[in-house]
Amino acid sequence: MANLNGKKGNNKKAIIIGSIVAVVVLAGIAIYFFIQNQHKDEKNALAAAETFTSNIAKEKFDKLGNSVSSESLKKVEFTKKEMEEKYQAVYDGIGAKDIKVKNLKSVYDDKENKFNLTYELEMRTSLGKLATQKYKTTISKQDDDWKIDWKPALIFPGMVKTDKVRMTEDDAERGQIVDRNGKPLATTGQFAEAGVVPSKLGEGDEKVKNIADISKKLDISTDYINKQLEQKWVQADSFVPLVTLNKDKLPEATGLTYAQKEMRTYPLNEATSHLIGYVGEVSAEDIEKNPKLSVGDVIGKSGLERYYDKQLRGKNGGAIKIINDQTKQEDTLQKIDKKNGEEIKLTIDADVQKKAFDSLGSETGAVTMINPTNGELLALVSTPSYDANQMVLGITSEDYAKYNDDKRLPFLARYANRYAPGSTFKTITATIGLDTGITKPDKVREISGLQWQKDASWGKYFVTRVHDVPKVNMTDALVHSDNIYFAQEGLEIGKDKLTAGLKKFDFDKEYNLPFTMKPAQISNDGLNSEILLADTSYGQGELLMSPIQQAIAYSAIANDGKMPYPKLDTKEKAGKETQATEAASANQVKAALVKTVSDPAGTAHALQIQGHNIAAKTGTAELKEKQGEDGLENGFVYAFDADNPNYLMVGMIENVKGRGGSGLVIDKLKPVIESMYK
Repeated sequence: MANLNGKKGNNKKAIIIGSIVAVVVLAGIAIYFFIQNQHKDEKNALAAAETFTSNIAKEKFDKLGNSVSSESLKKVEFTKKEMEEKYQAVYDGIGAKDIKVKNLKSVYDDKENKFNLTYELEMRTSLGKLATQKYKTTISKQDDDWKIDWKPALIFPGMVKTDKVRMTEDDAERGQIVDRNGKPLATTGQFAEAGVVPSKLGEGDEKVKNIADISKKLDISTDYINKQLEQKWVQADSFVPLVTLNKDKLPEATGLTYAQKEMRTYPLNEATSHLIGYVGEVSAEDIEKNPKLSVGDVIGKSGLERYYDKQLRGKNGGAIKIINDQTKQEDTLQKIDKKNGEEIKLTIDADVQKKAFDSLGSETGAVTMINPTNGELLALVSTPSYDANQMVLGITSEDYAKYNDDKRLPFLARYANRYAPGSTFKTITATIGLDTGITKPDKVREISGLQWQKDASWGKYFVTRVHDVPKVNMTDALVHSDNIYFAQEGLEIGKDKLTAGLKKFDFDKEYNLPFTMKPAQISNDGLNSEILLADTSYGQGELLMSPIQQAIAYSAIANDGKMPYPKLDTKEKAGKETQATEAASANQVKAALVKTVSDPAGTAHALQIQGHNIAAKTGTAELKEKQGEDGLENGFVYAFDADNPNYLMVGMIENVKGRGGSGLVIDKLKPVIESMYK
């Protein structure tokens, strides 16, 4: 019996132990599946949060409804579509972009059987970068999926159903561009915006007739007018804008009315269009280059308007507020104070600029006026020009094509375009010759006839001159503009010394000016032939200088050999001047240029102004397609007051051959010099 009882006890123990093991195993299995389910829930809940916030960042607001719980929408009385449309309206309204999700966290709440969700949004609005917005909500299980418990506060913290988000903009005023005396060259002007009021157009055939009449008088298509009238926002009494006009051109028609509009305007218009440029609305390409720009922004499109655009445009201000029309409560989400654009004050003299432009008239040419003592640019004129005001108002494709197809290139700023300088350049060769000791004022060259070549190795090539003077010194050569004299001097100076001398006049150097201009060029690839060296010495060859570069270089002759650094912005510090030639050399050449005007036989005698000591040099540069062939000629003149050098003018007119040569340039531009004494 004892043995039987022992076996029974052992069996009991085994059963108990087995039961305990089974319970532990089952419990372990349960815990395992619980943990696995919990991990799965955490993963799915986080995925729901990431999908929801990712769609916000990508501005895919029409996808948000799939991520939110039906119960939460019901509680705040929103449908999925209403919720999605609310996001779209609010974010579009404030110009939200560059939205980024930060610090997204999902933490399980075992008491509520939900996940607590927190995240932050960063974004830019039309007013700039918005302060980081912090959000919190819960994620609940709906059927077998986890969904975001949505509320209006997930659009912006603190929002409720009846709240609206409103943005007010305070546009910065574009800064003016003014001349040295404060006269506006680019400013804000008052224009008339032509538009129609639908209710005043009539109905049926009467409406068709009135639209046709408006189309004819405004020179726009009826299709365009009808398209404007078909916009969703248009009501019977709406003012529907069509085009902007100058106030002096306001046609009348049934249904046509006008509103006042402020726009950029250019008082001197064509006289400054190359320099000042014009503004226009941003393009898609502009926004791609600068994401801070928005549709409707106005920026500089060309000229100084473009170069100084950032300073001129300033920074728009405004406010974004959450407003409840029922409670009248307002909460400011973002507020930016506007900063008006800067005023850009130029060294240009508006009166001189206008006089130079008017004096050139219908000619193709340029005028540069500089103060040779300090480098201040007083006038930069190019003709033909274009209507900058029309560019702002809106130029038609047909009118733009007329400019673009014009062989005279009205968009080309000729004062910054390079040309062979012609005989005006002889003054530079003279200073280099004097500096090297090769040229002397009393040195006489005996020259016979109107043609010369060094020897037979030049083949059929000859240097020619206009006056047959048998004995010529430096002064005579400048007064009569003798090519042969300077060709011979250049050969004696030699390519190395001539090149070194020209480097002192800033050849191959770029200036820090607010527009594009290639450096002045001595030659394409060095002065590697005697013919090229001779031609270069009297201003031909492969020399290339813009009228601006000529004015800067020639300033040394008016300024004791010192060449100023050019300046256009009055706020900029004056650049370092260069001693391009010795003072004695500059003054000897200046004396010859005074005689070029005072001597009745001088090439610039027509520039003589009673009571004033004018120094001047004329020149023509022939443009040849092939050596030995005749080509077009450009005419040049530069002049300054030898006693009071507060201005130096370089004028150029293209294609003067058979029309008076450089004499035509004097005739056209002498009034500009005369105006400096009034």
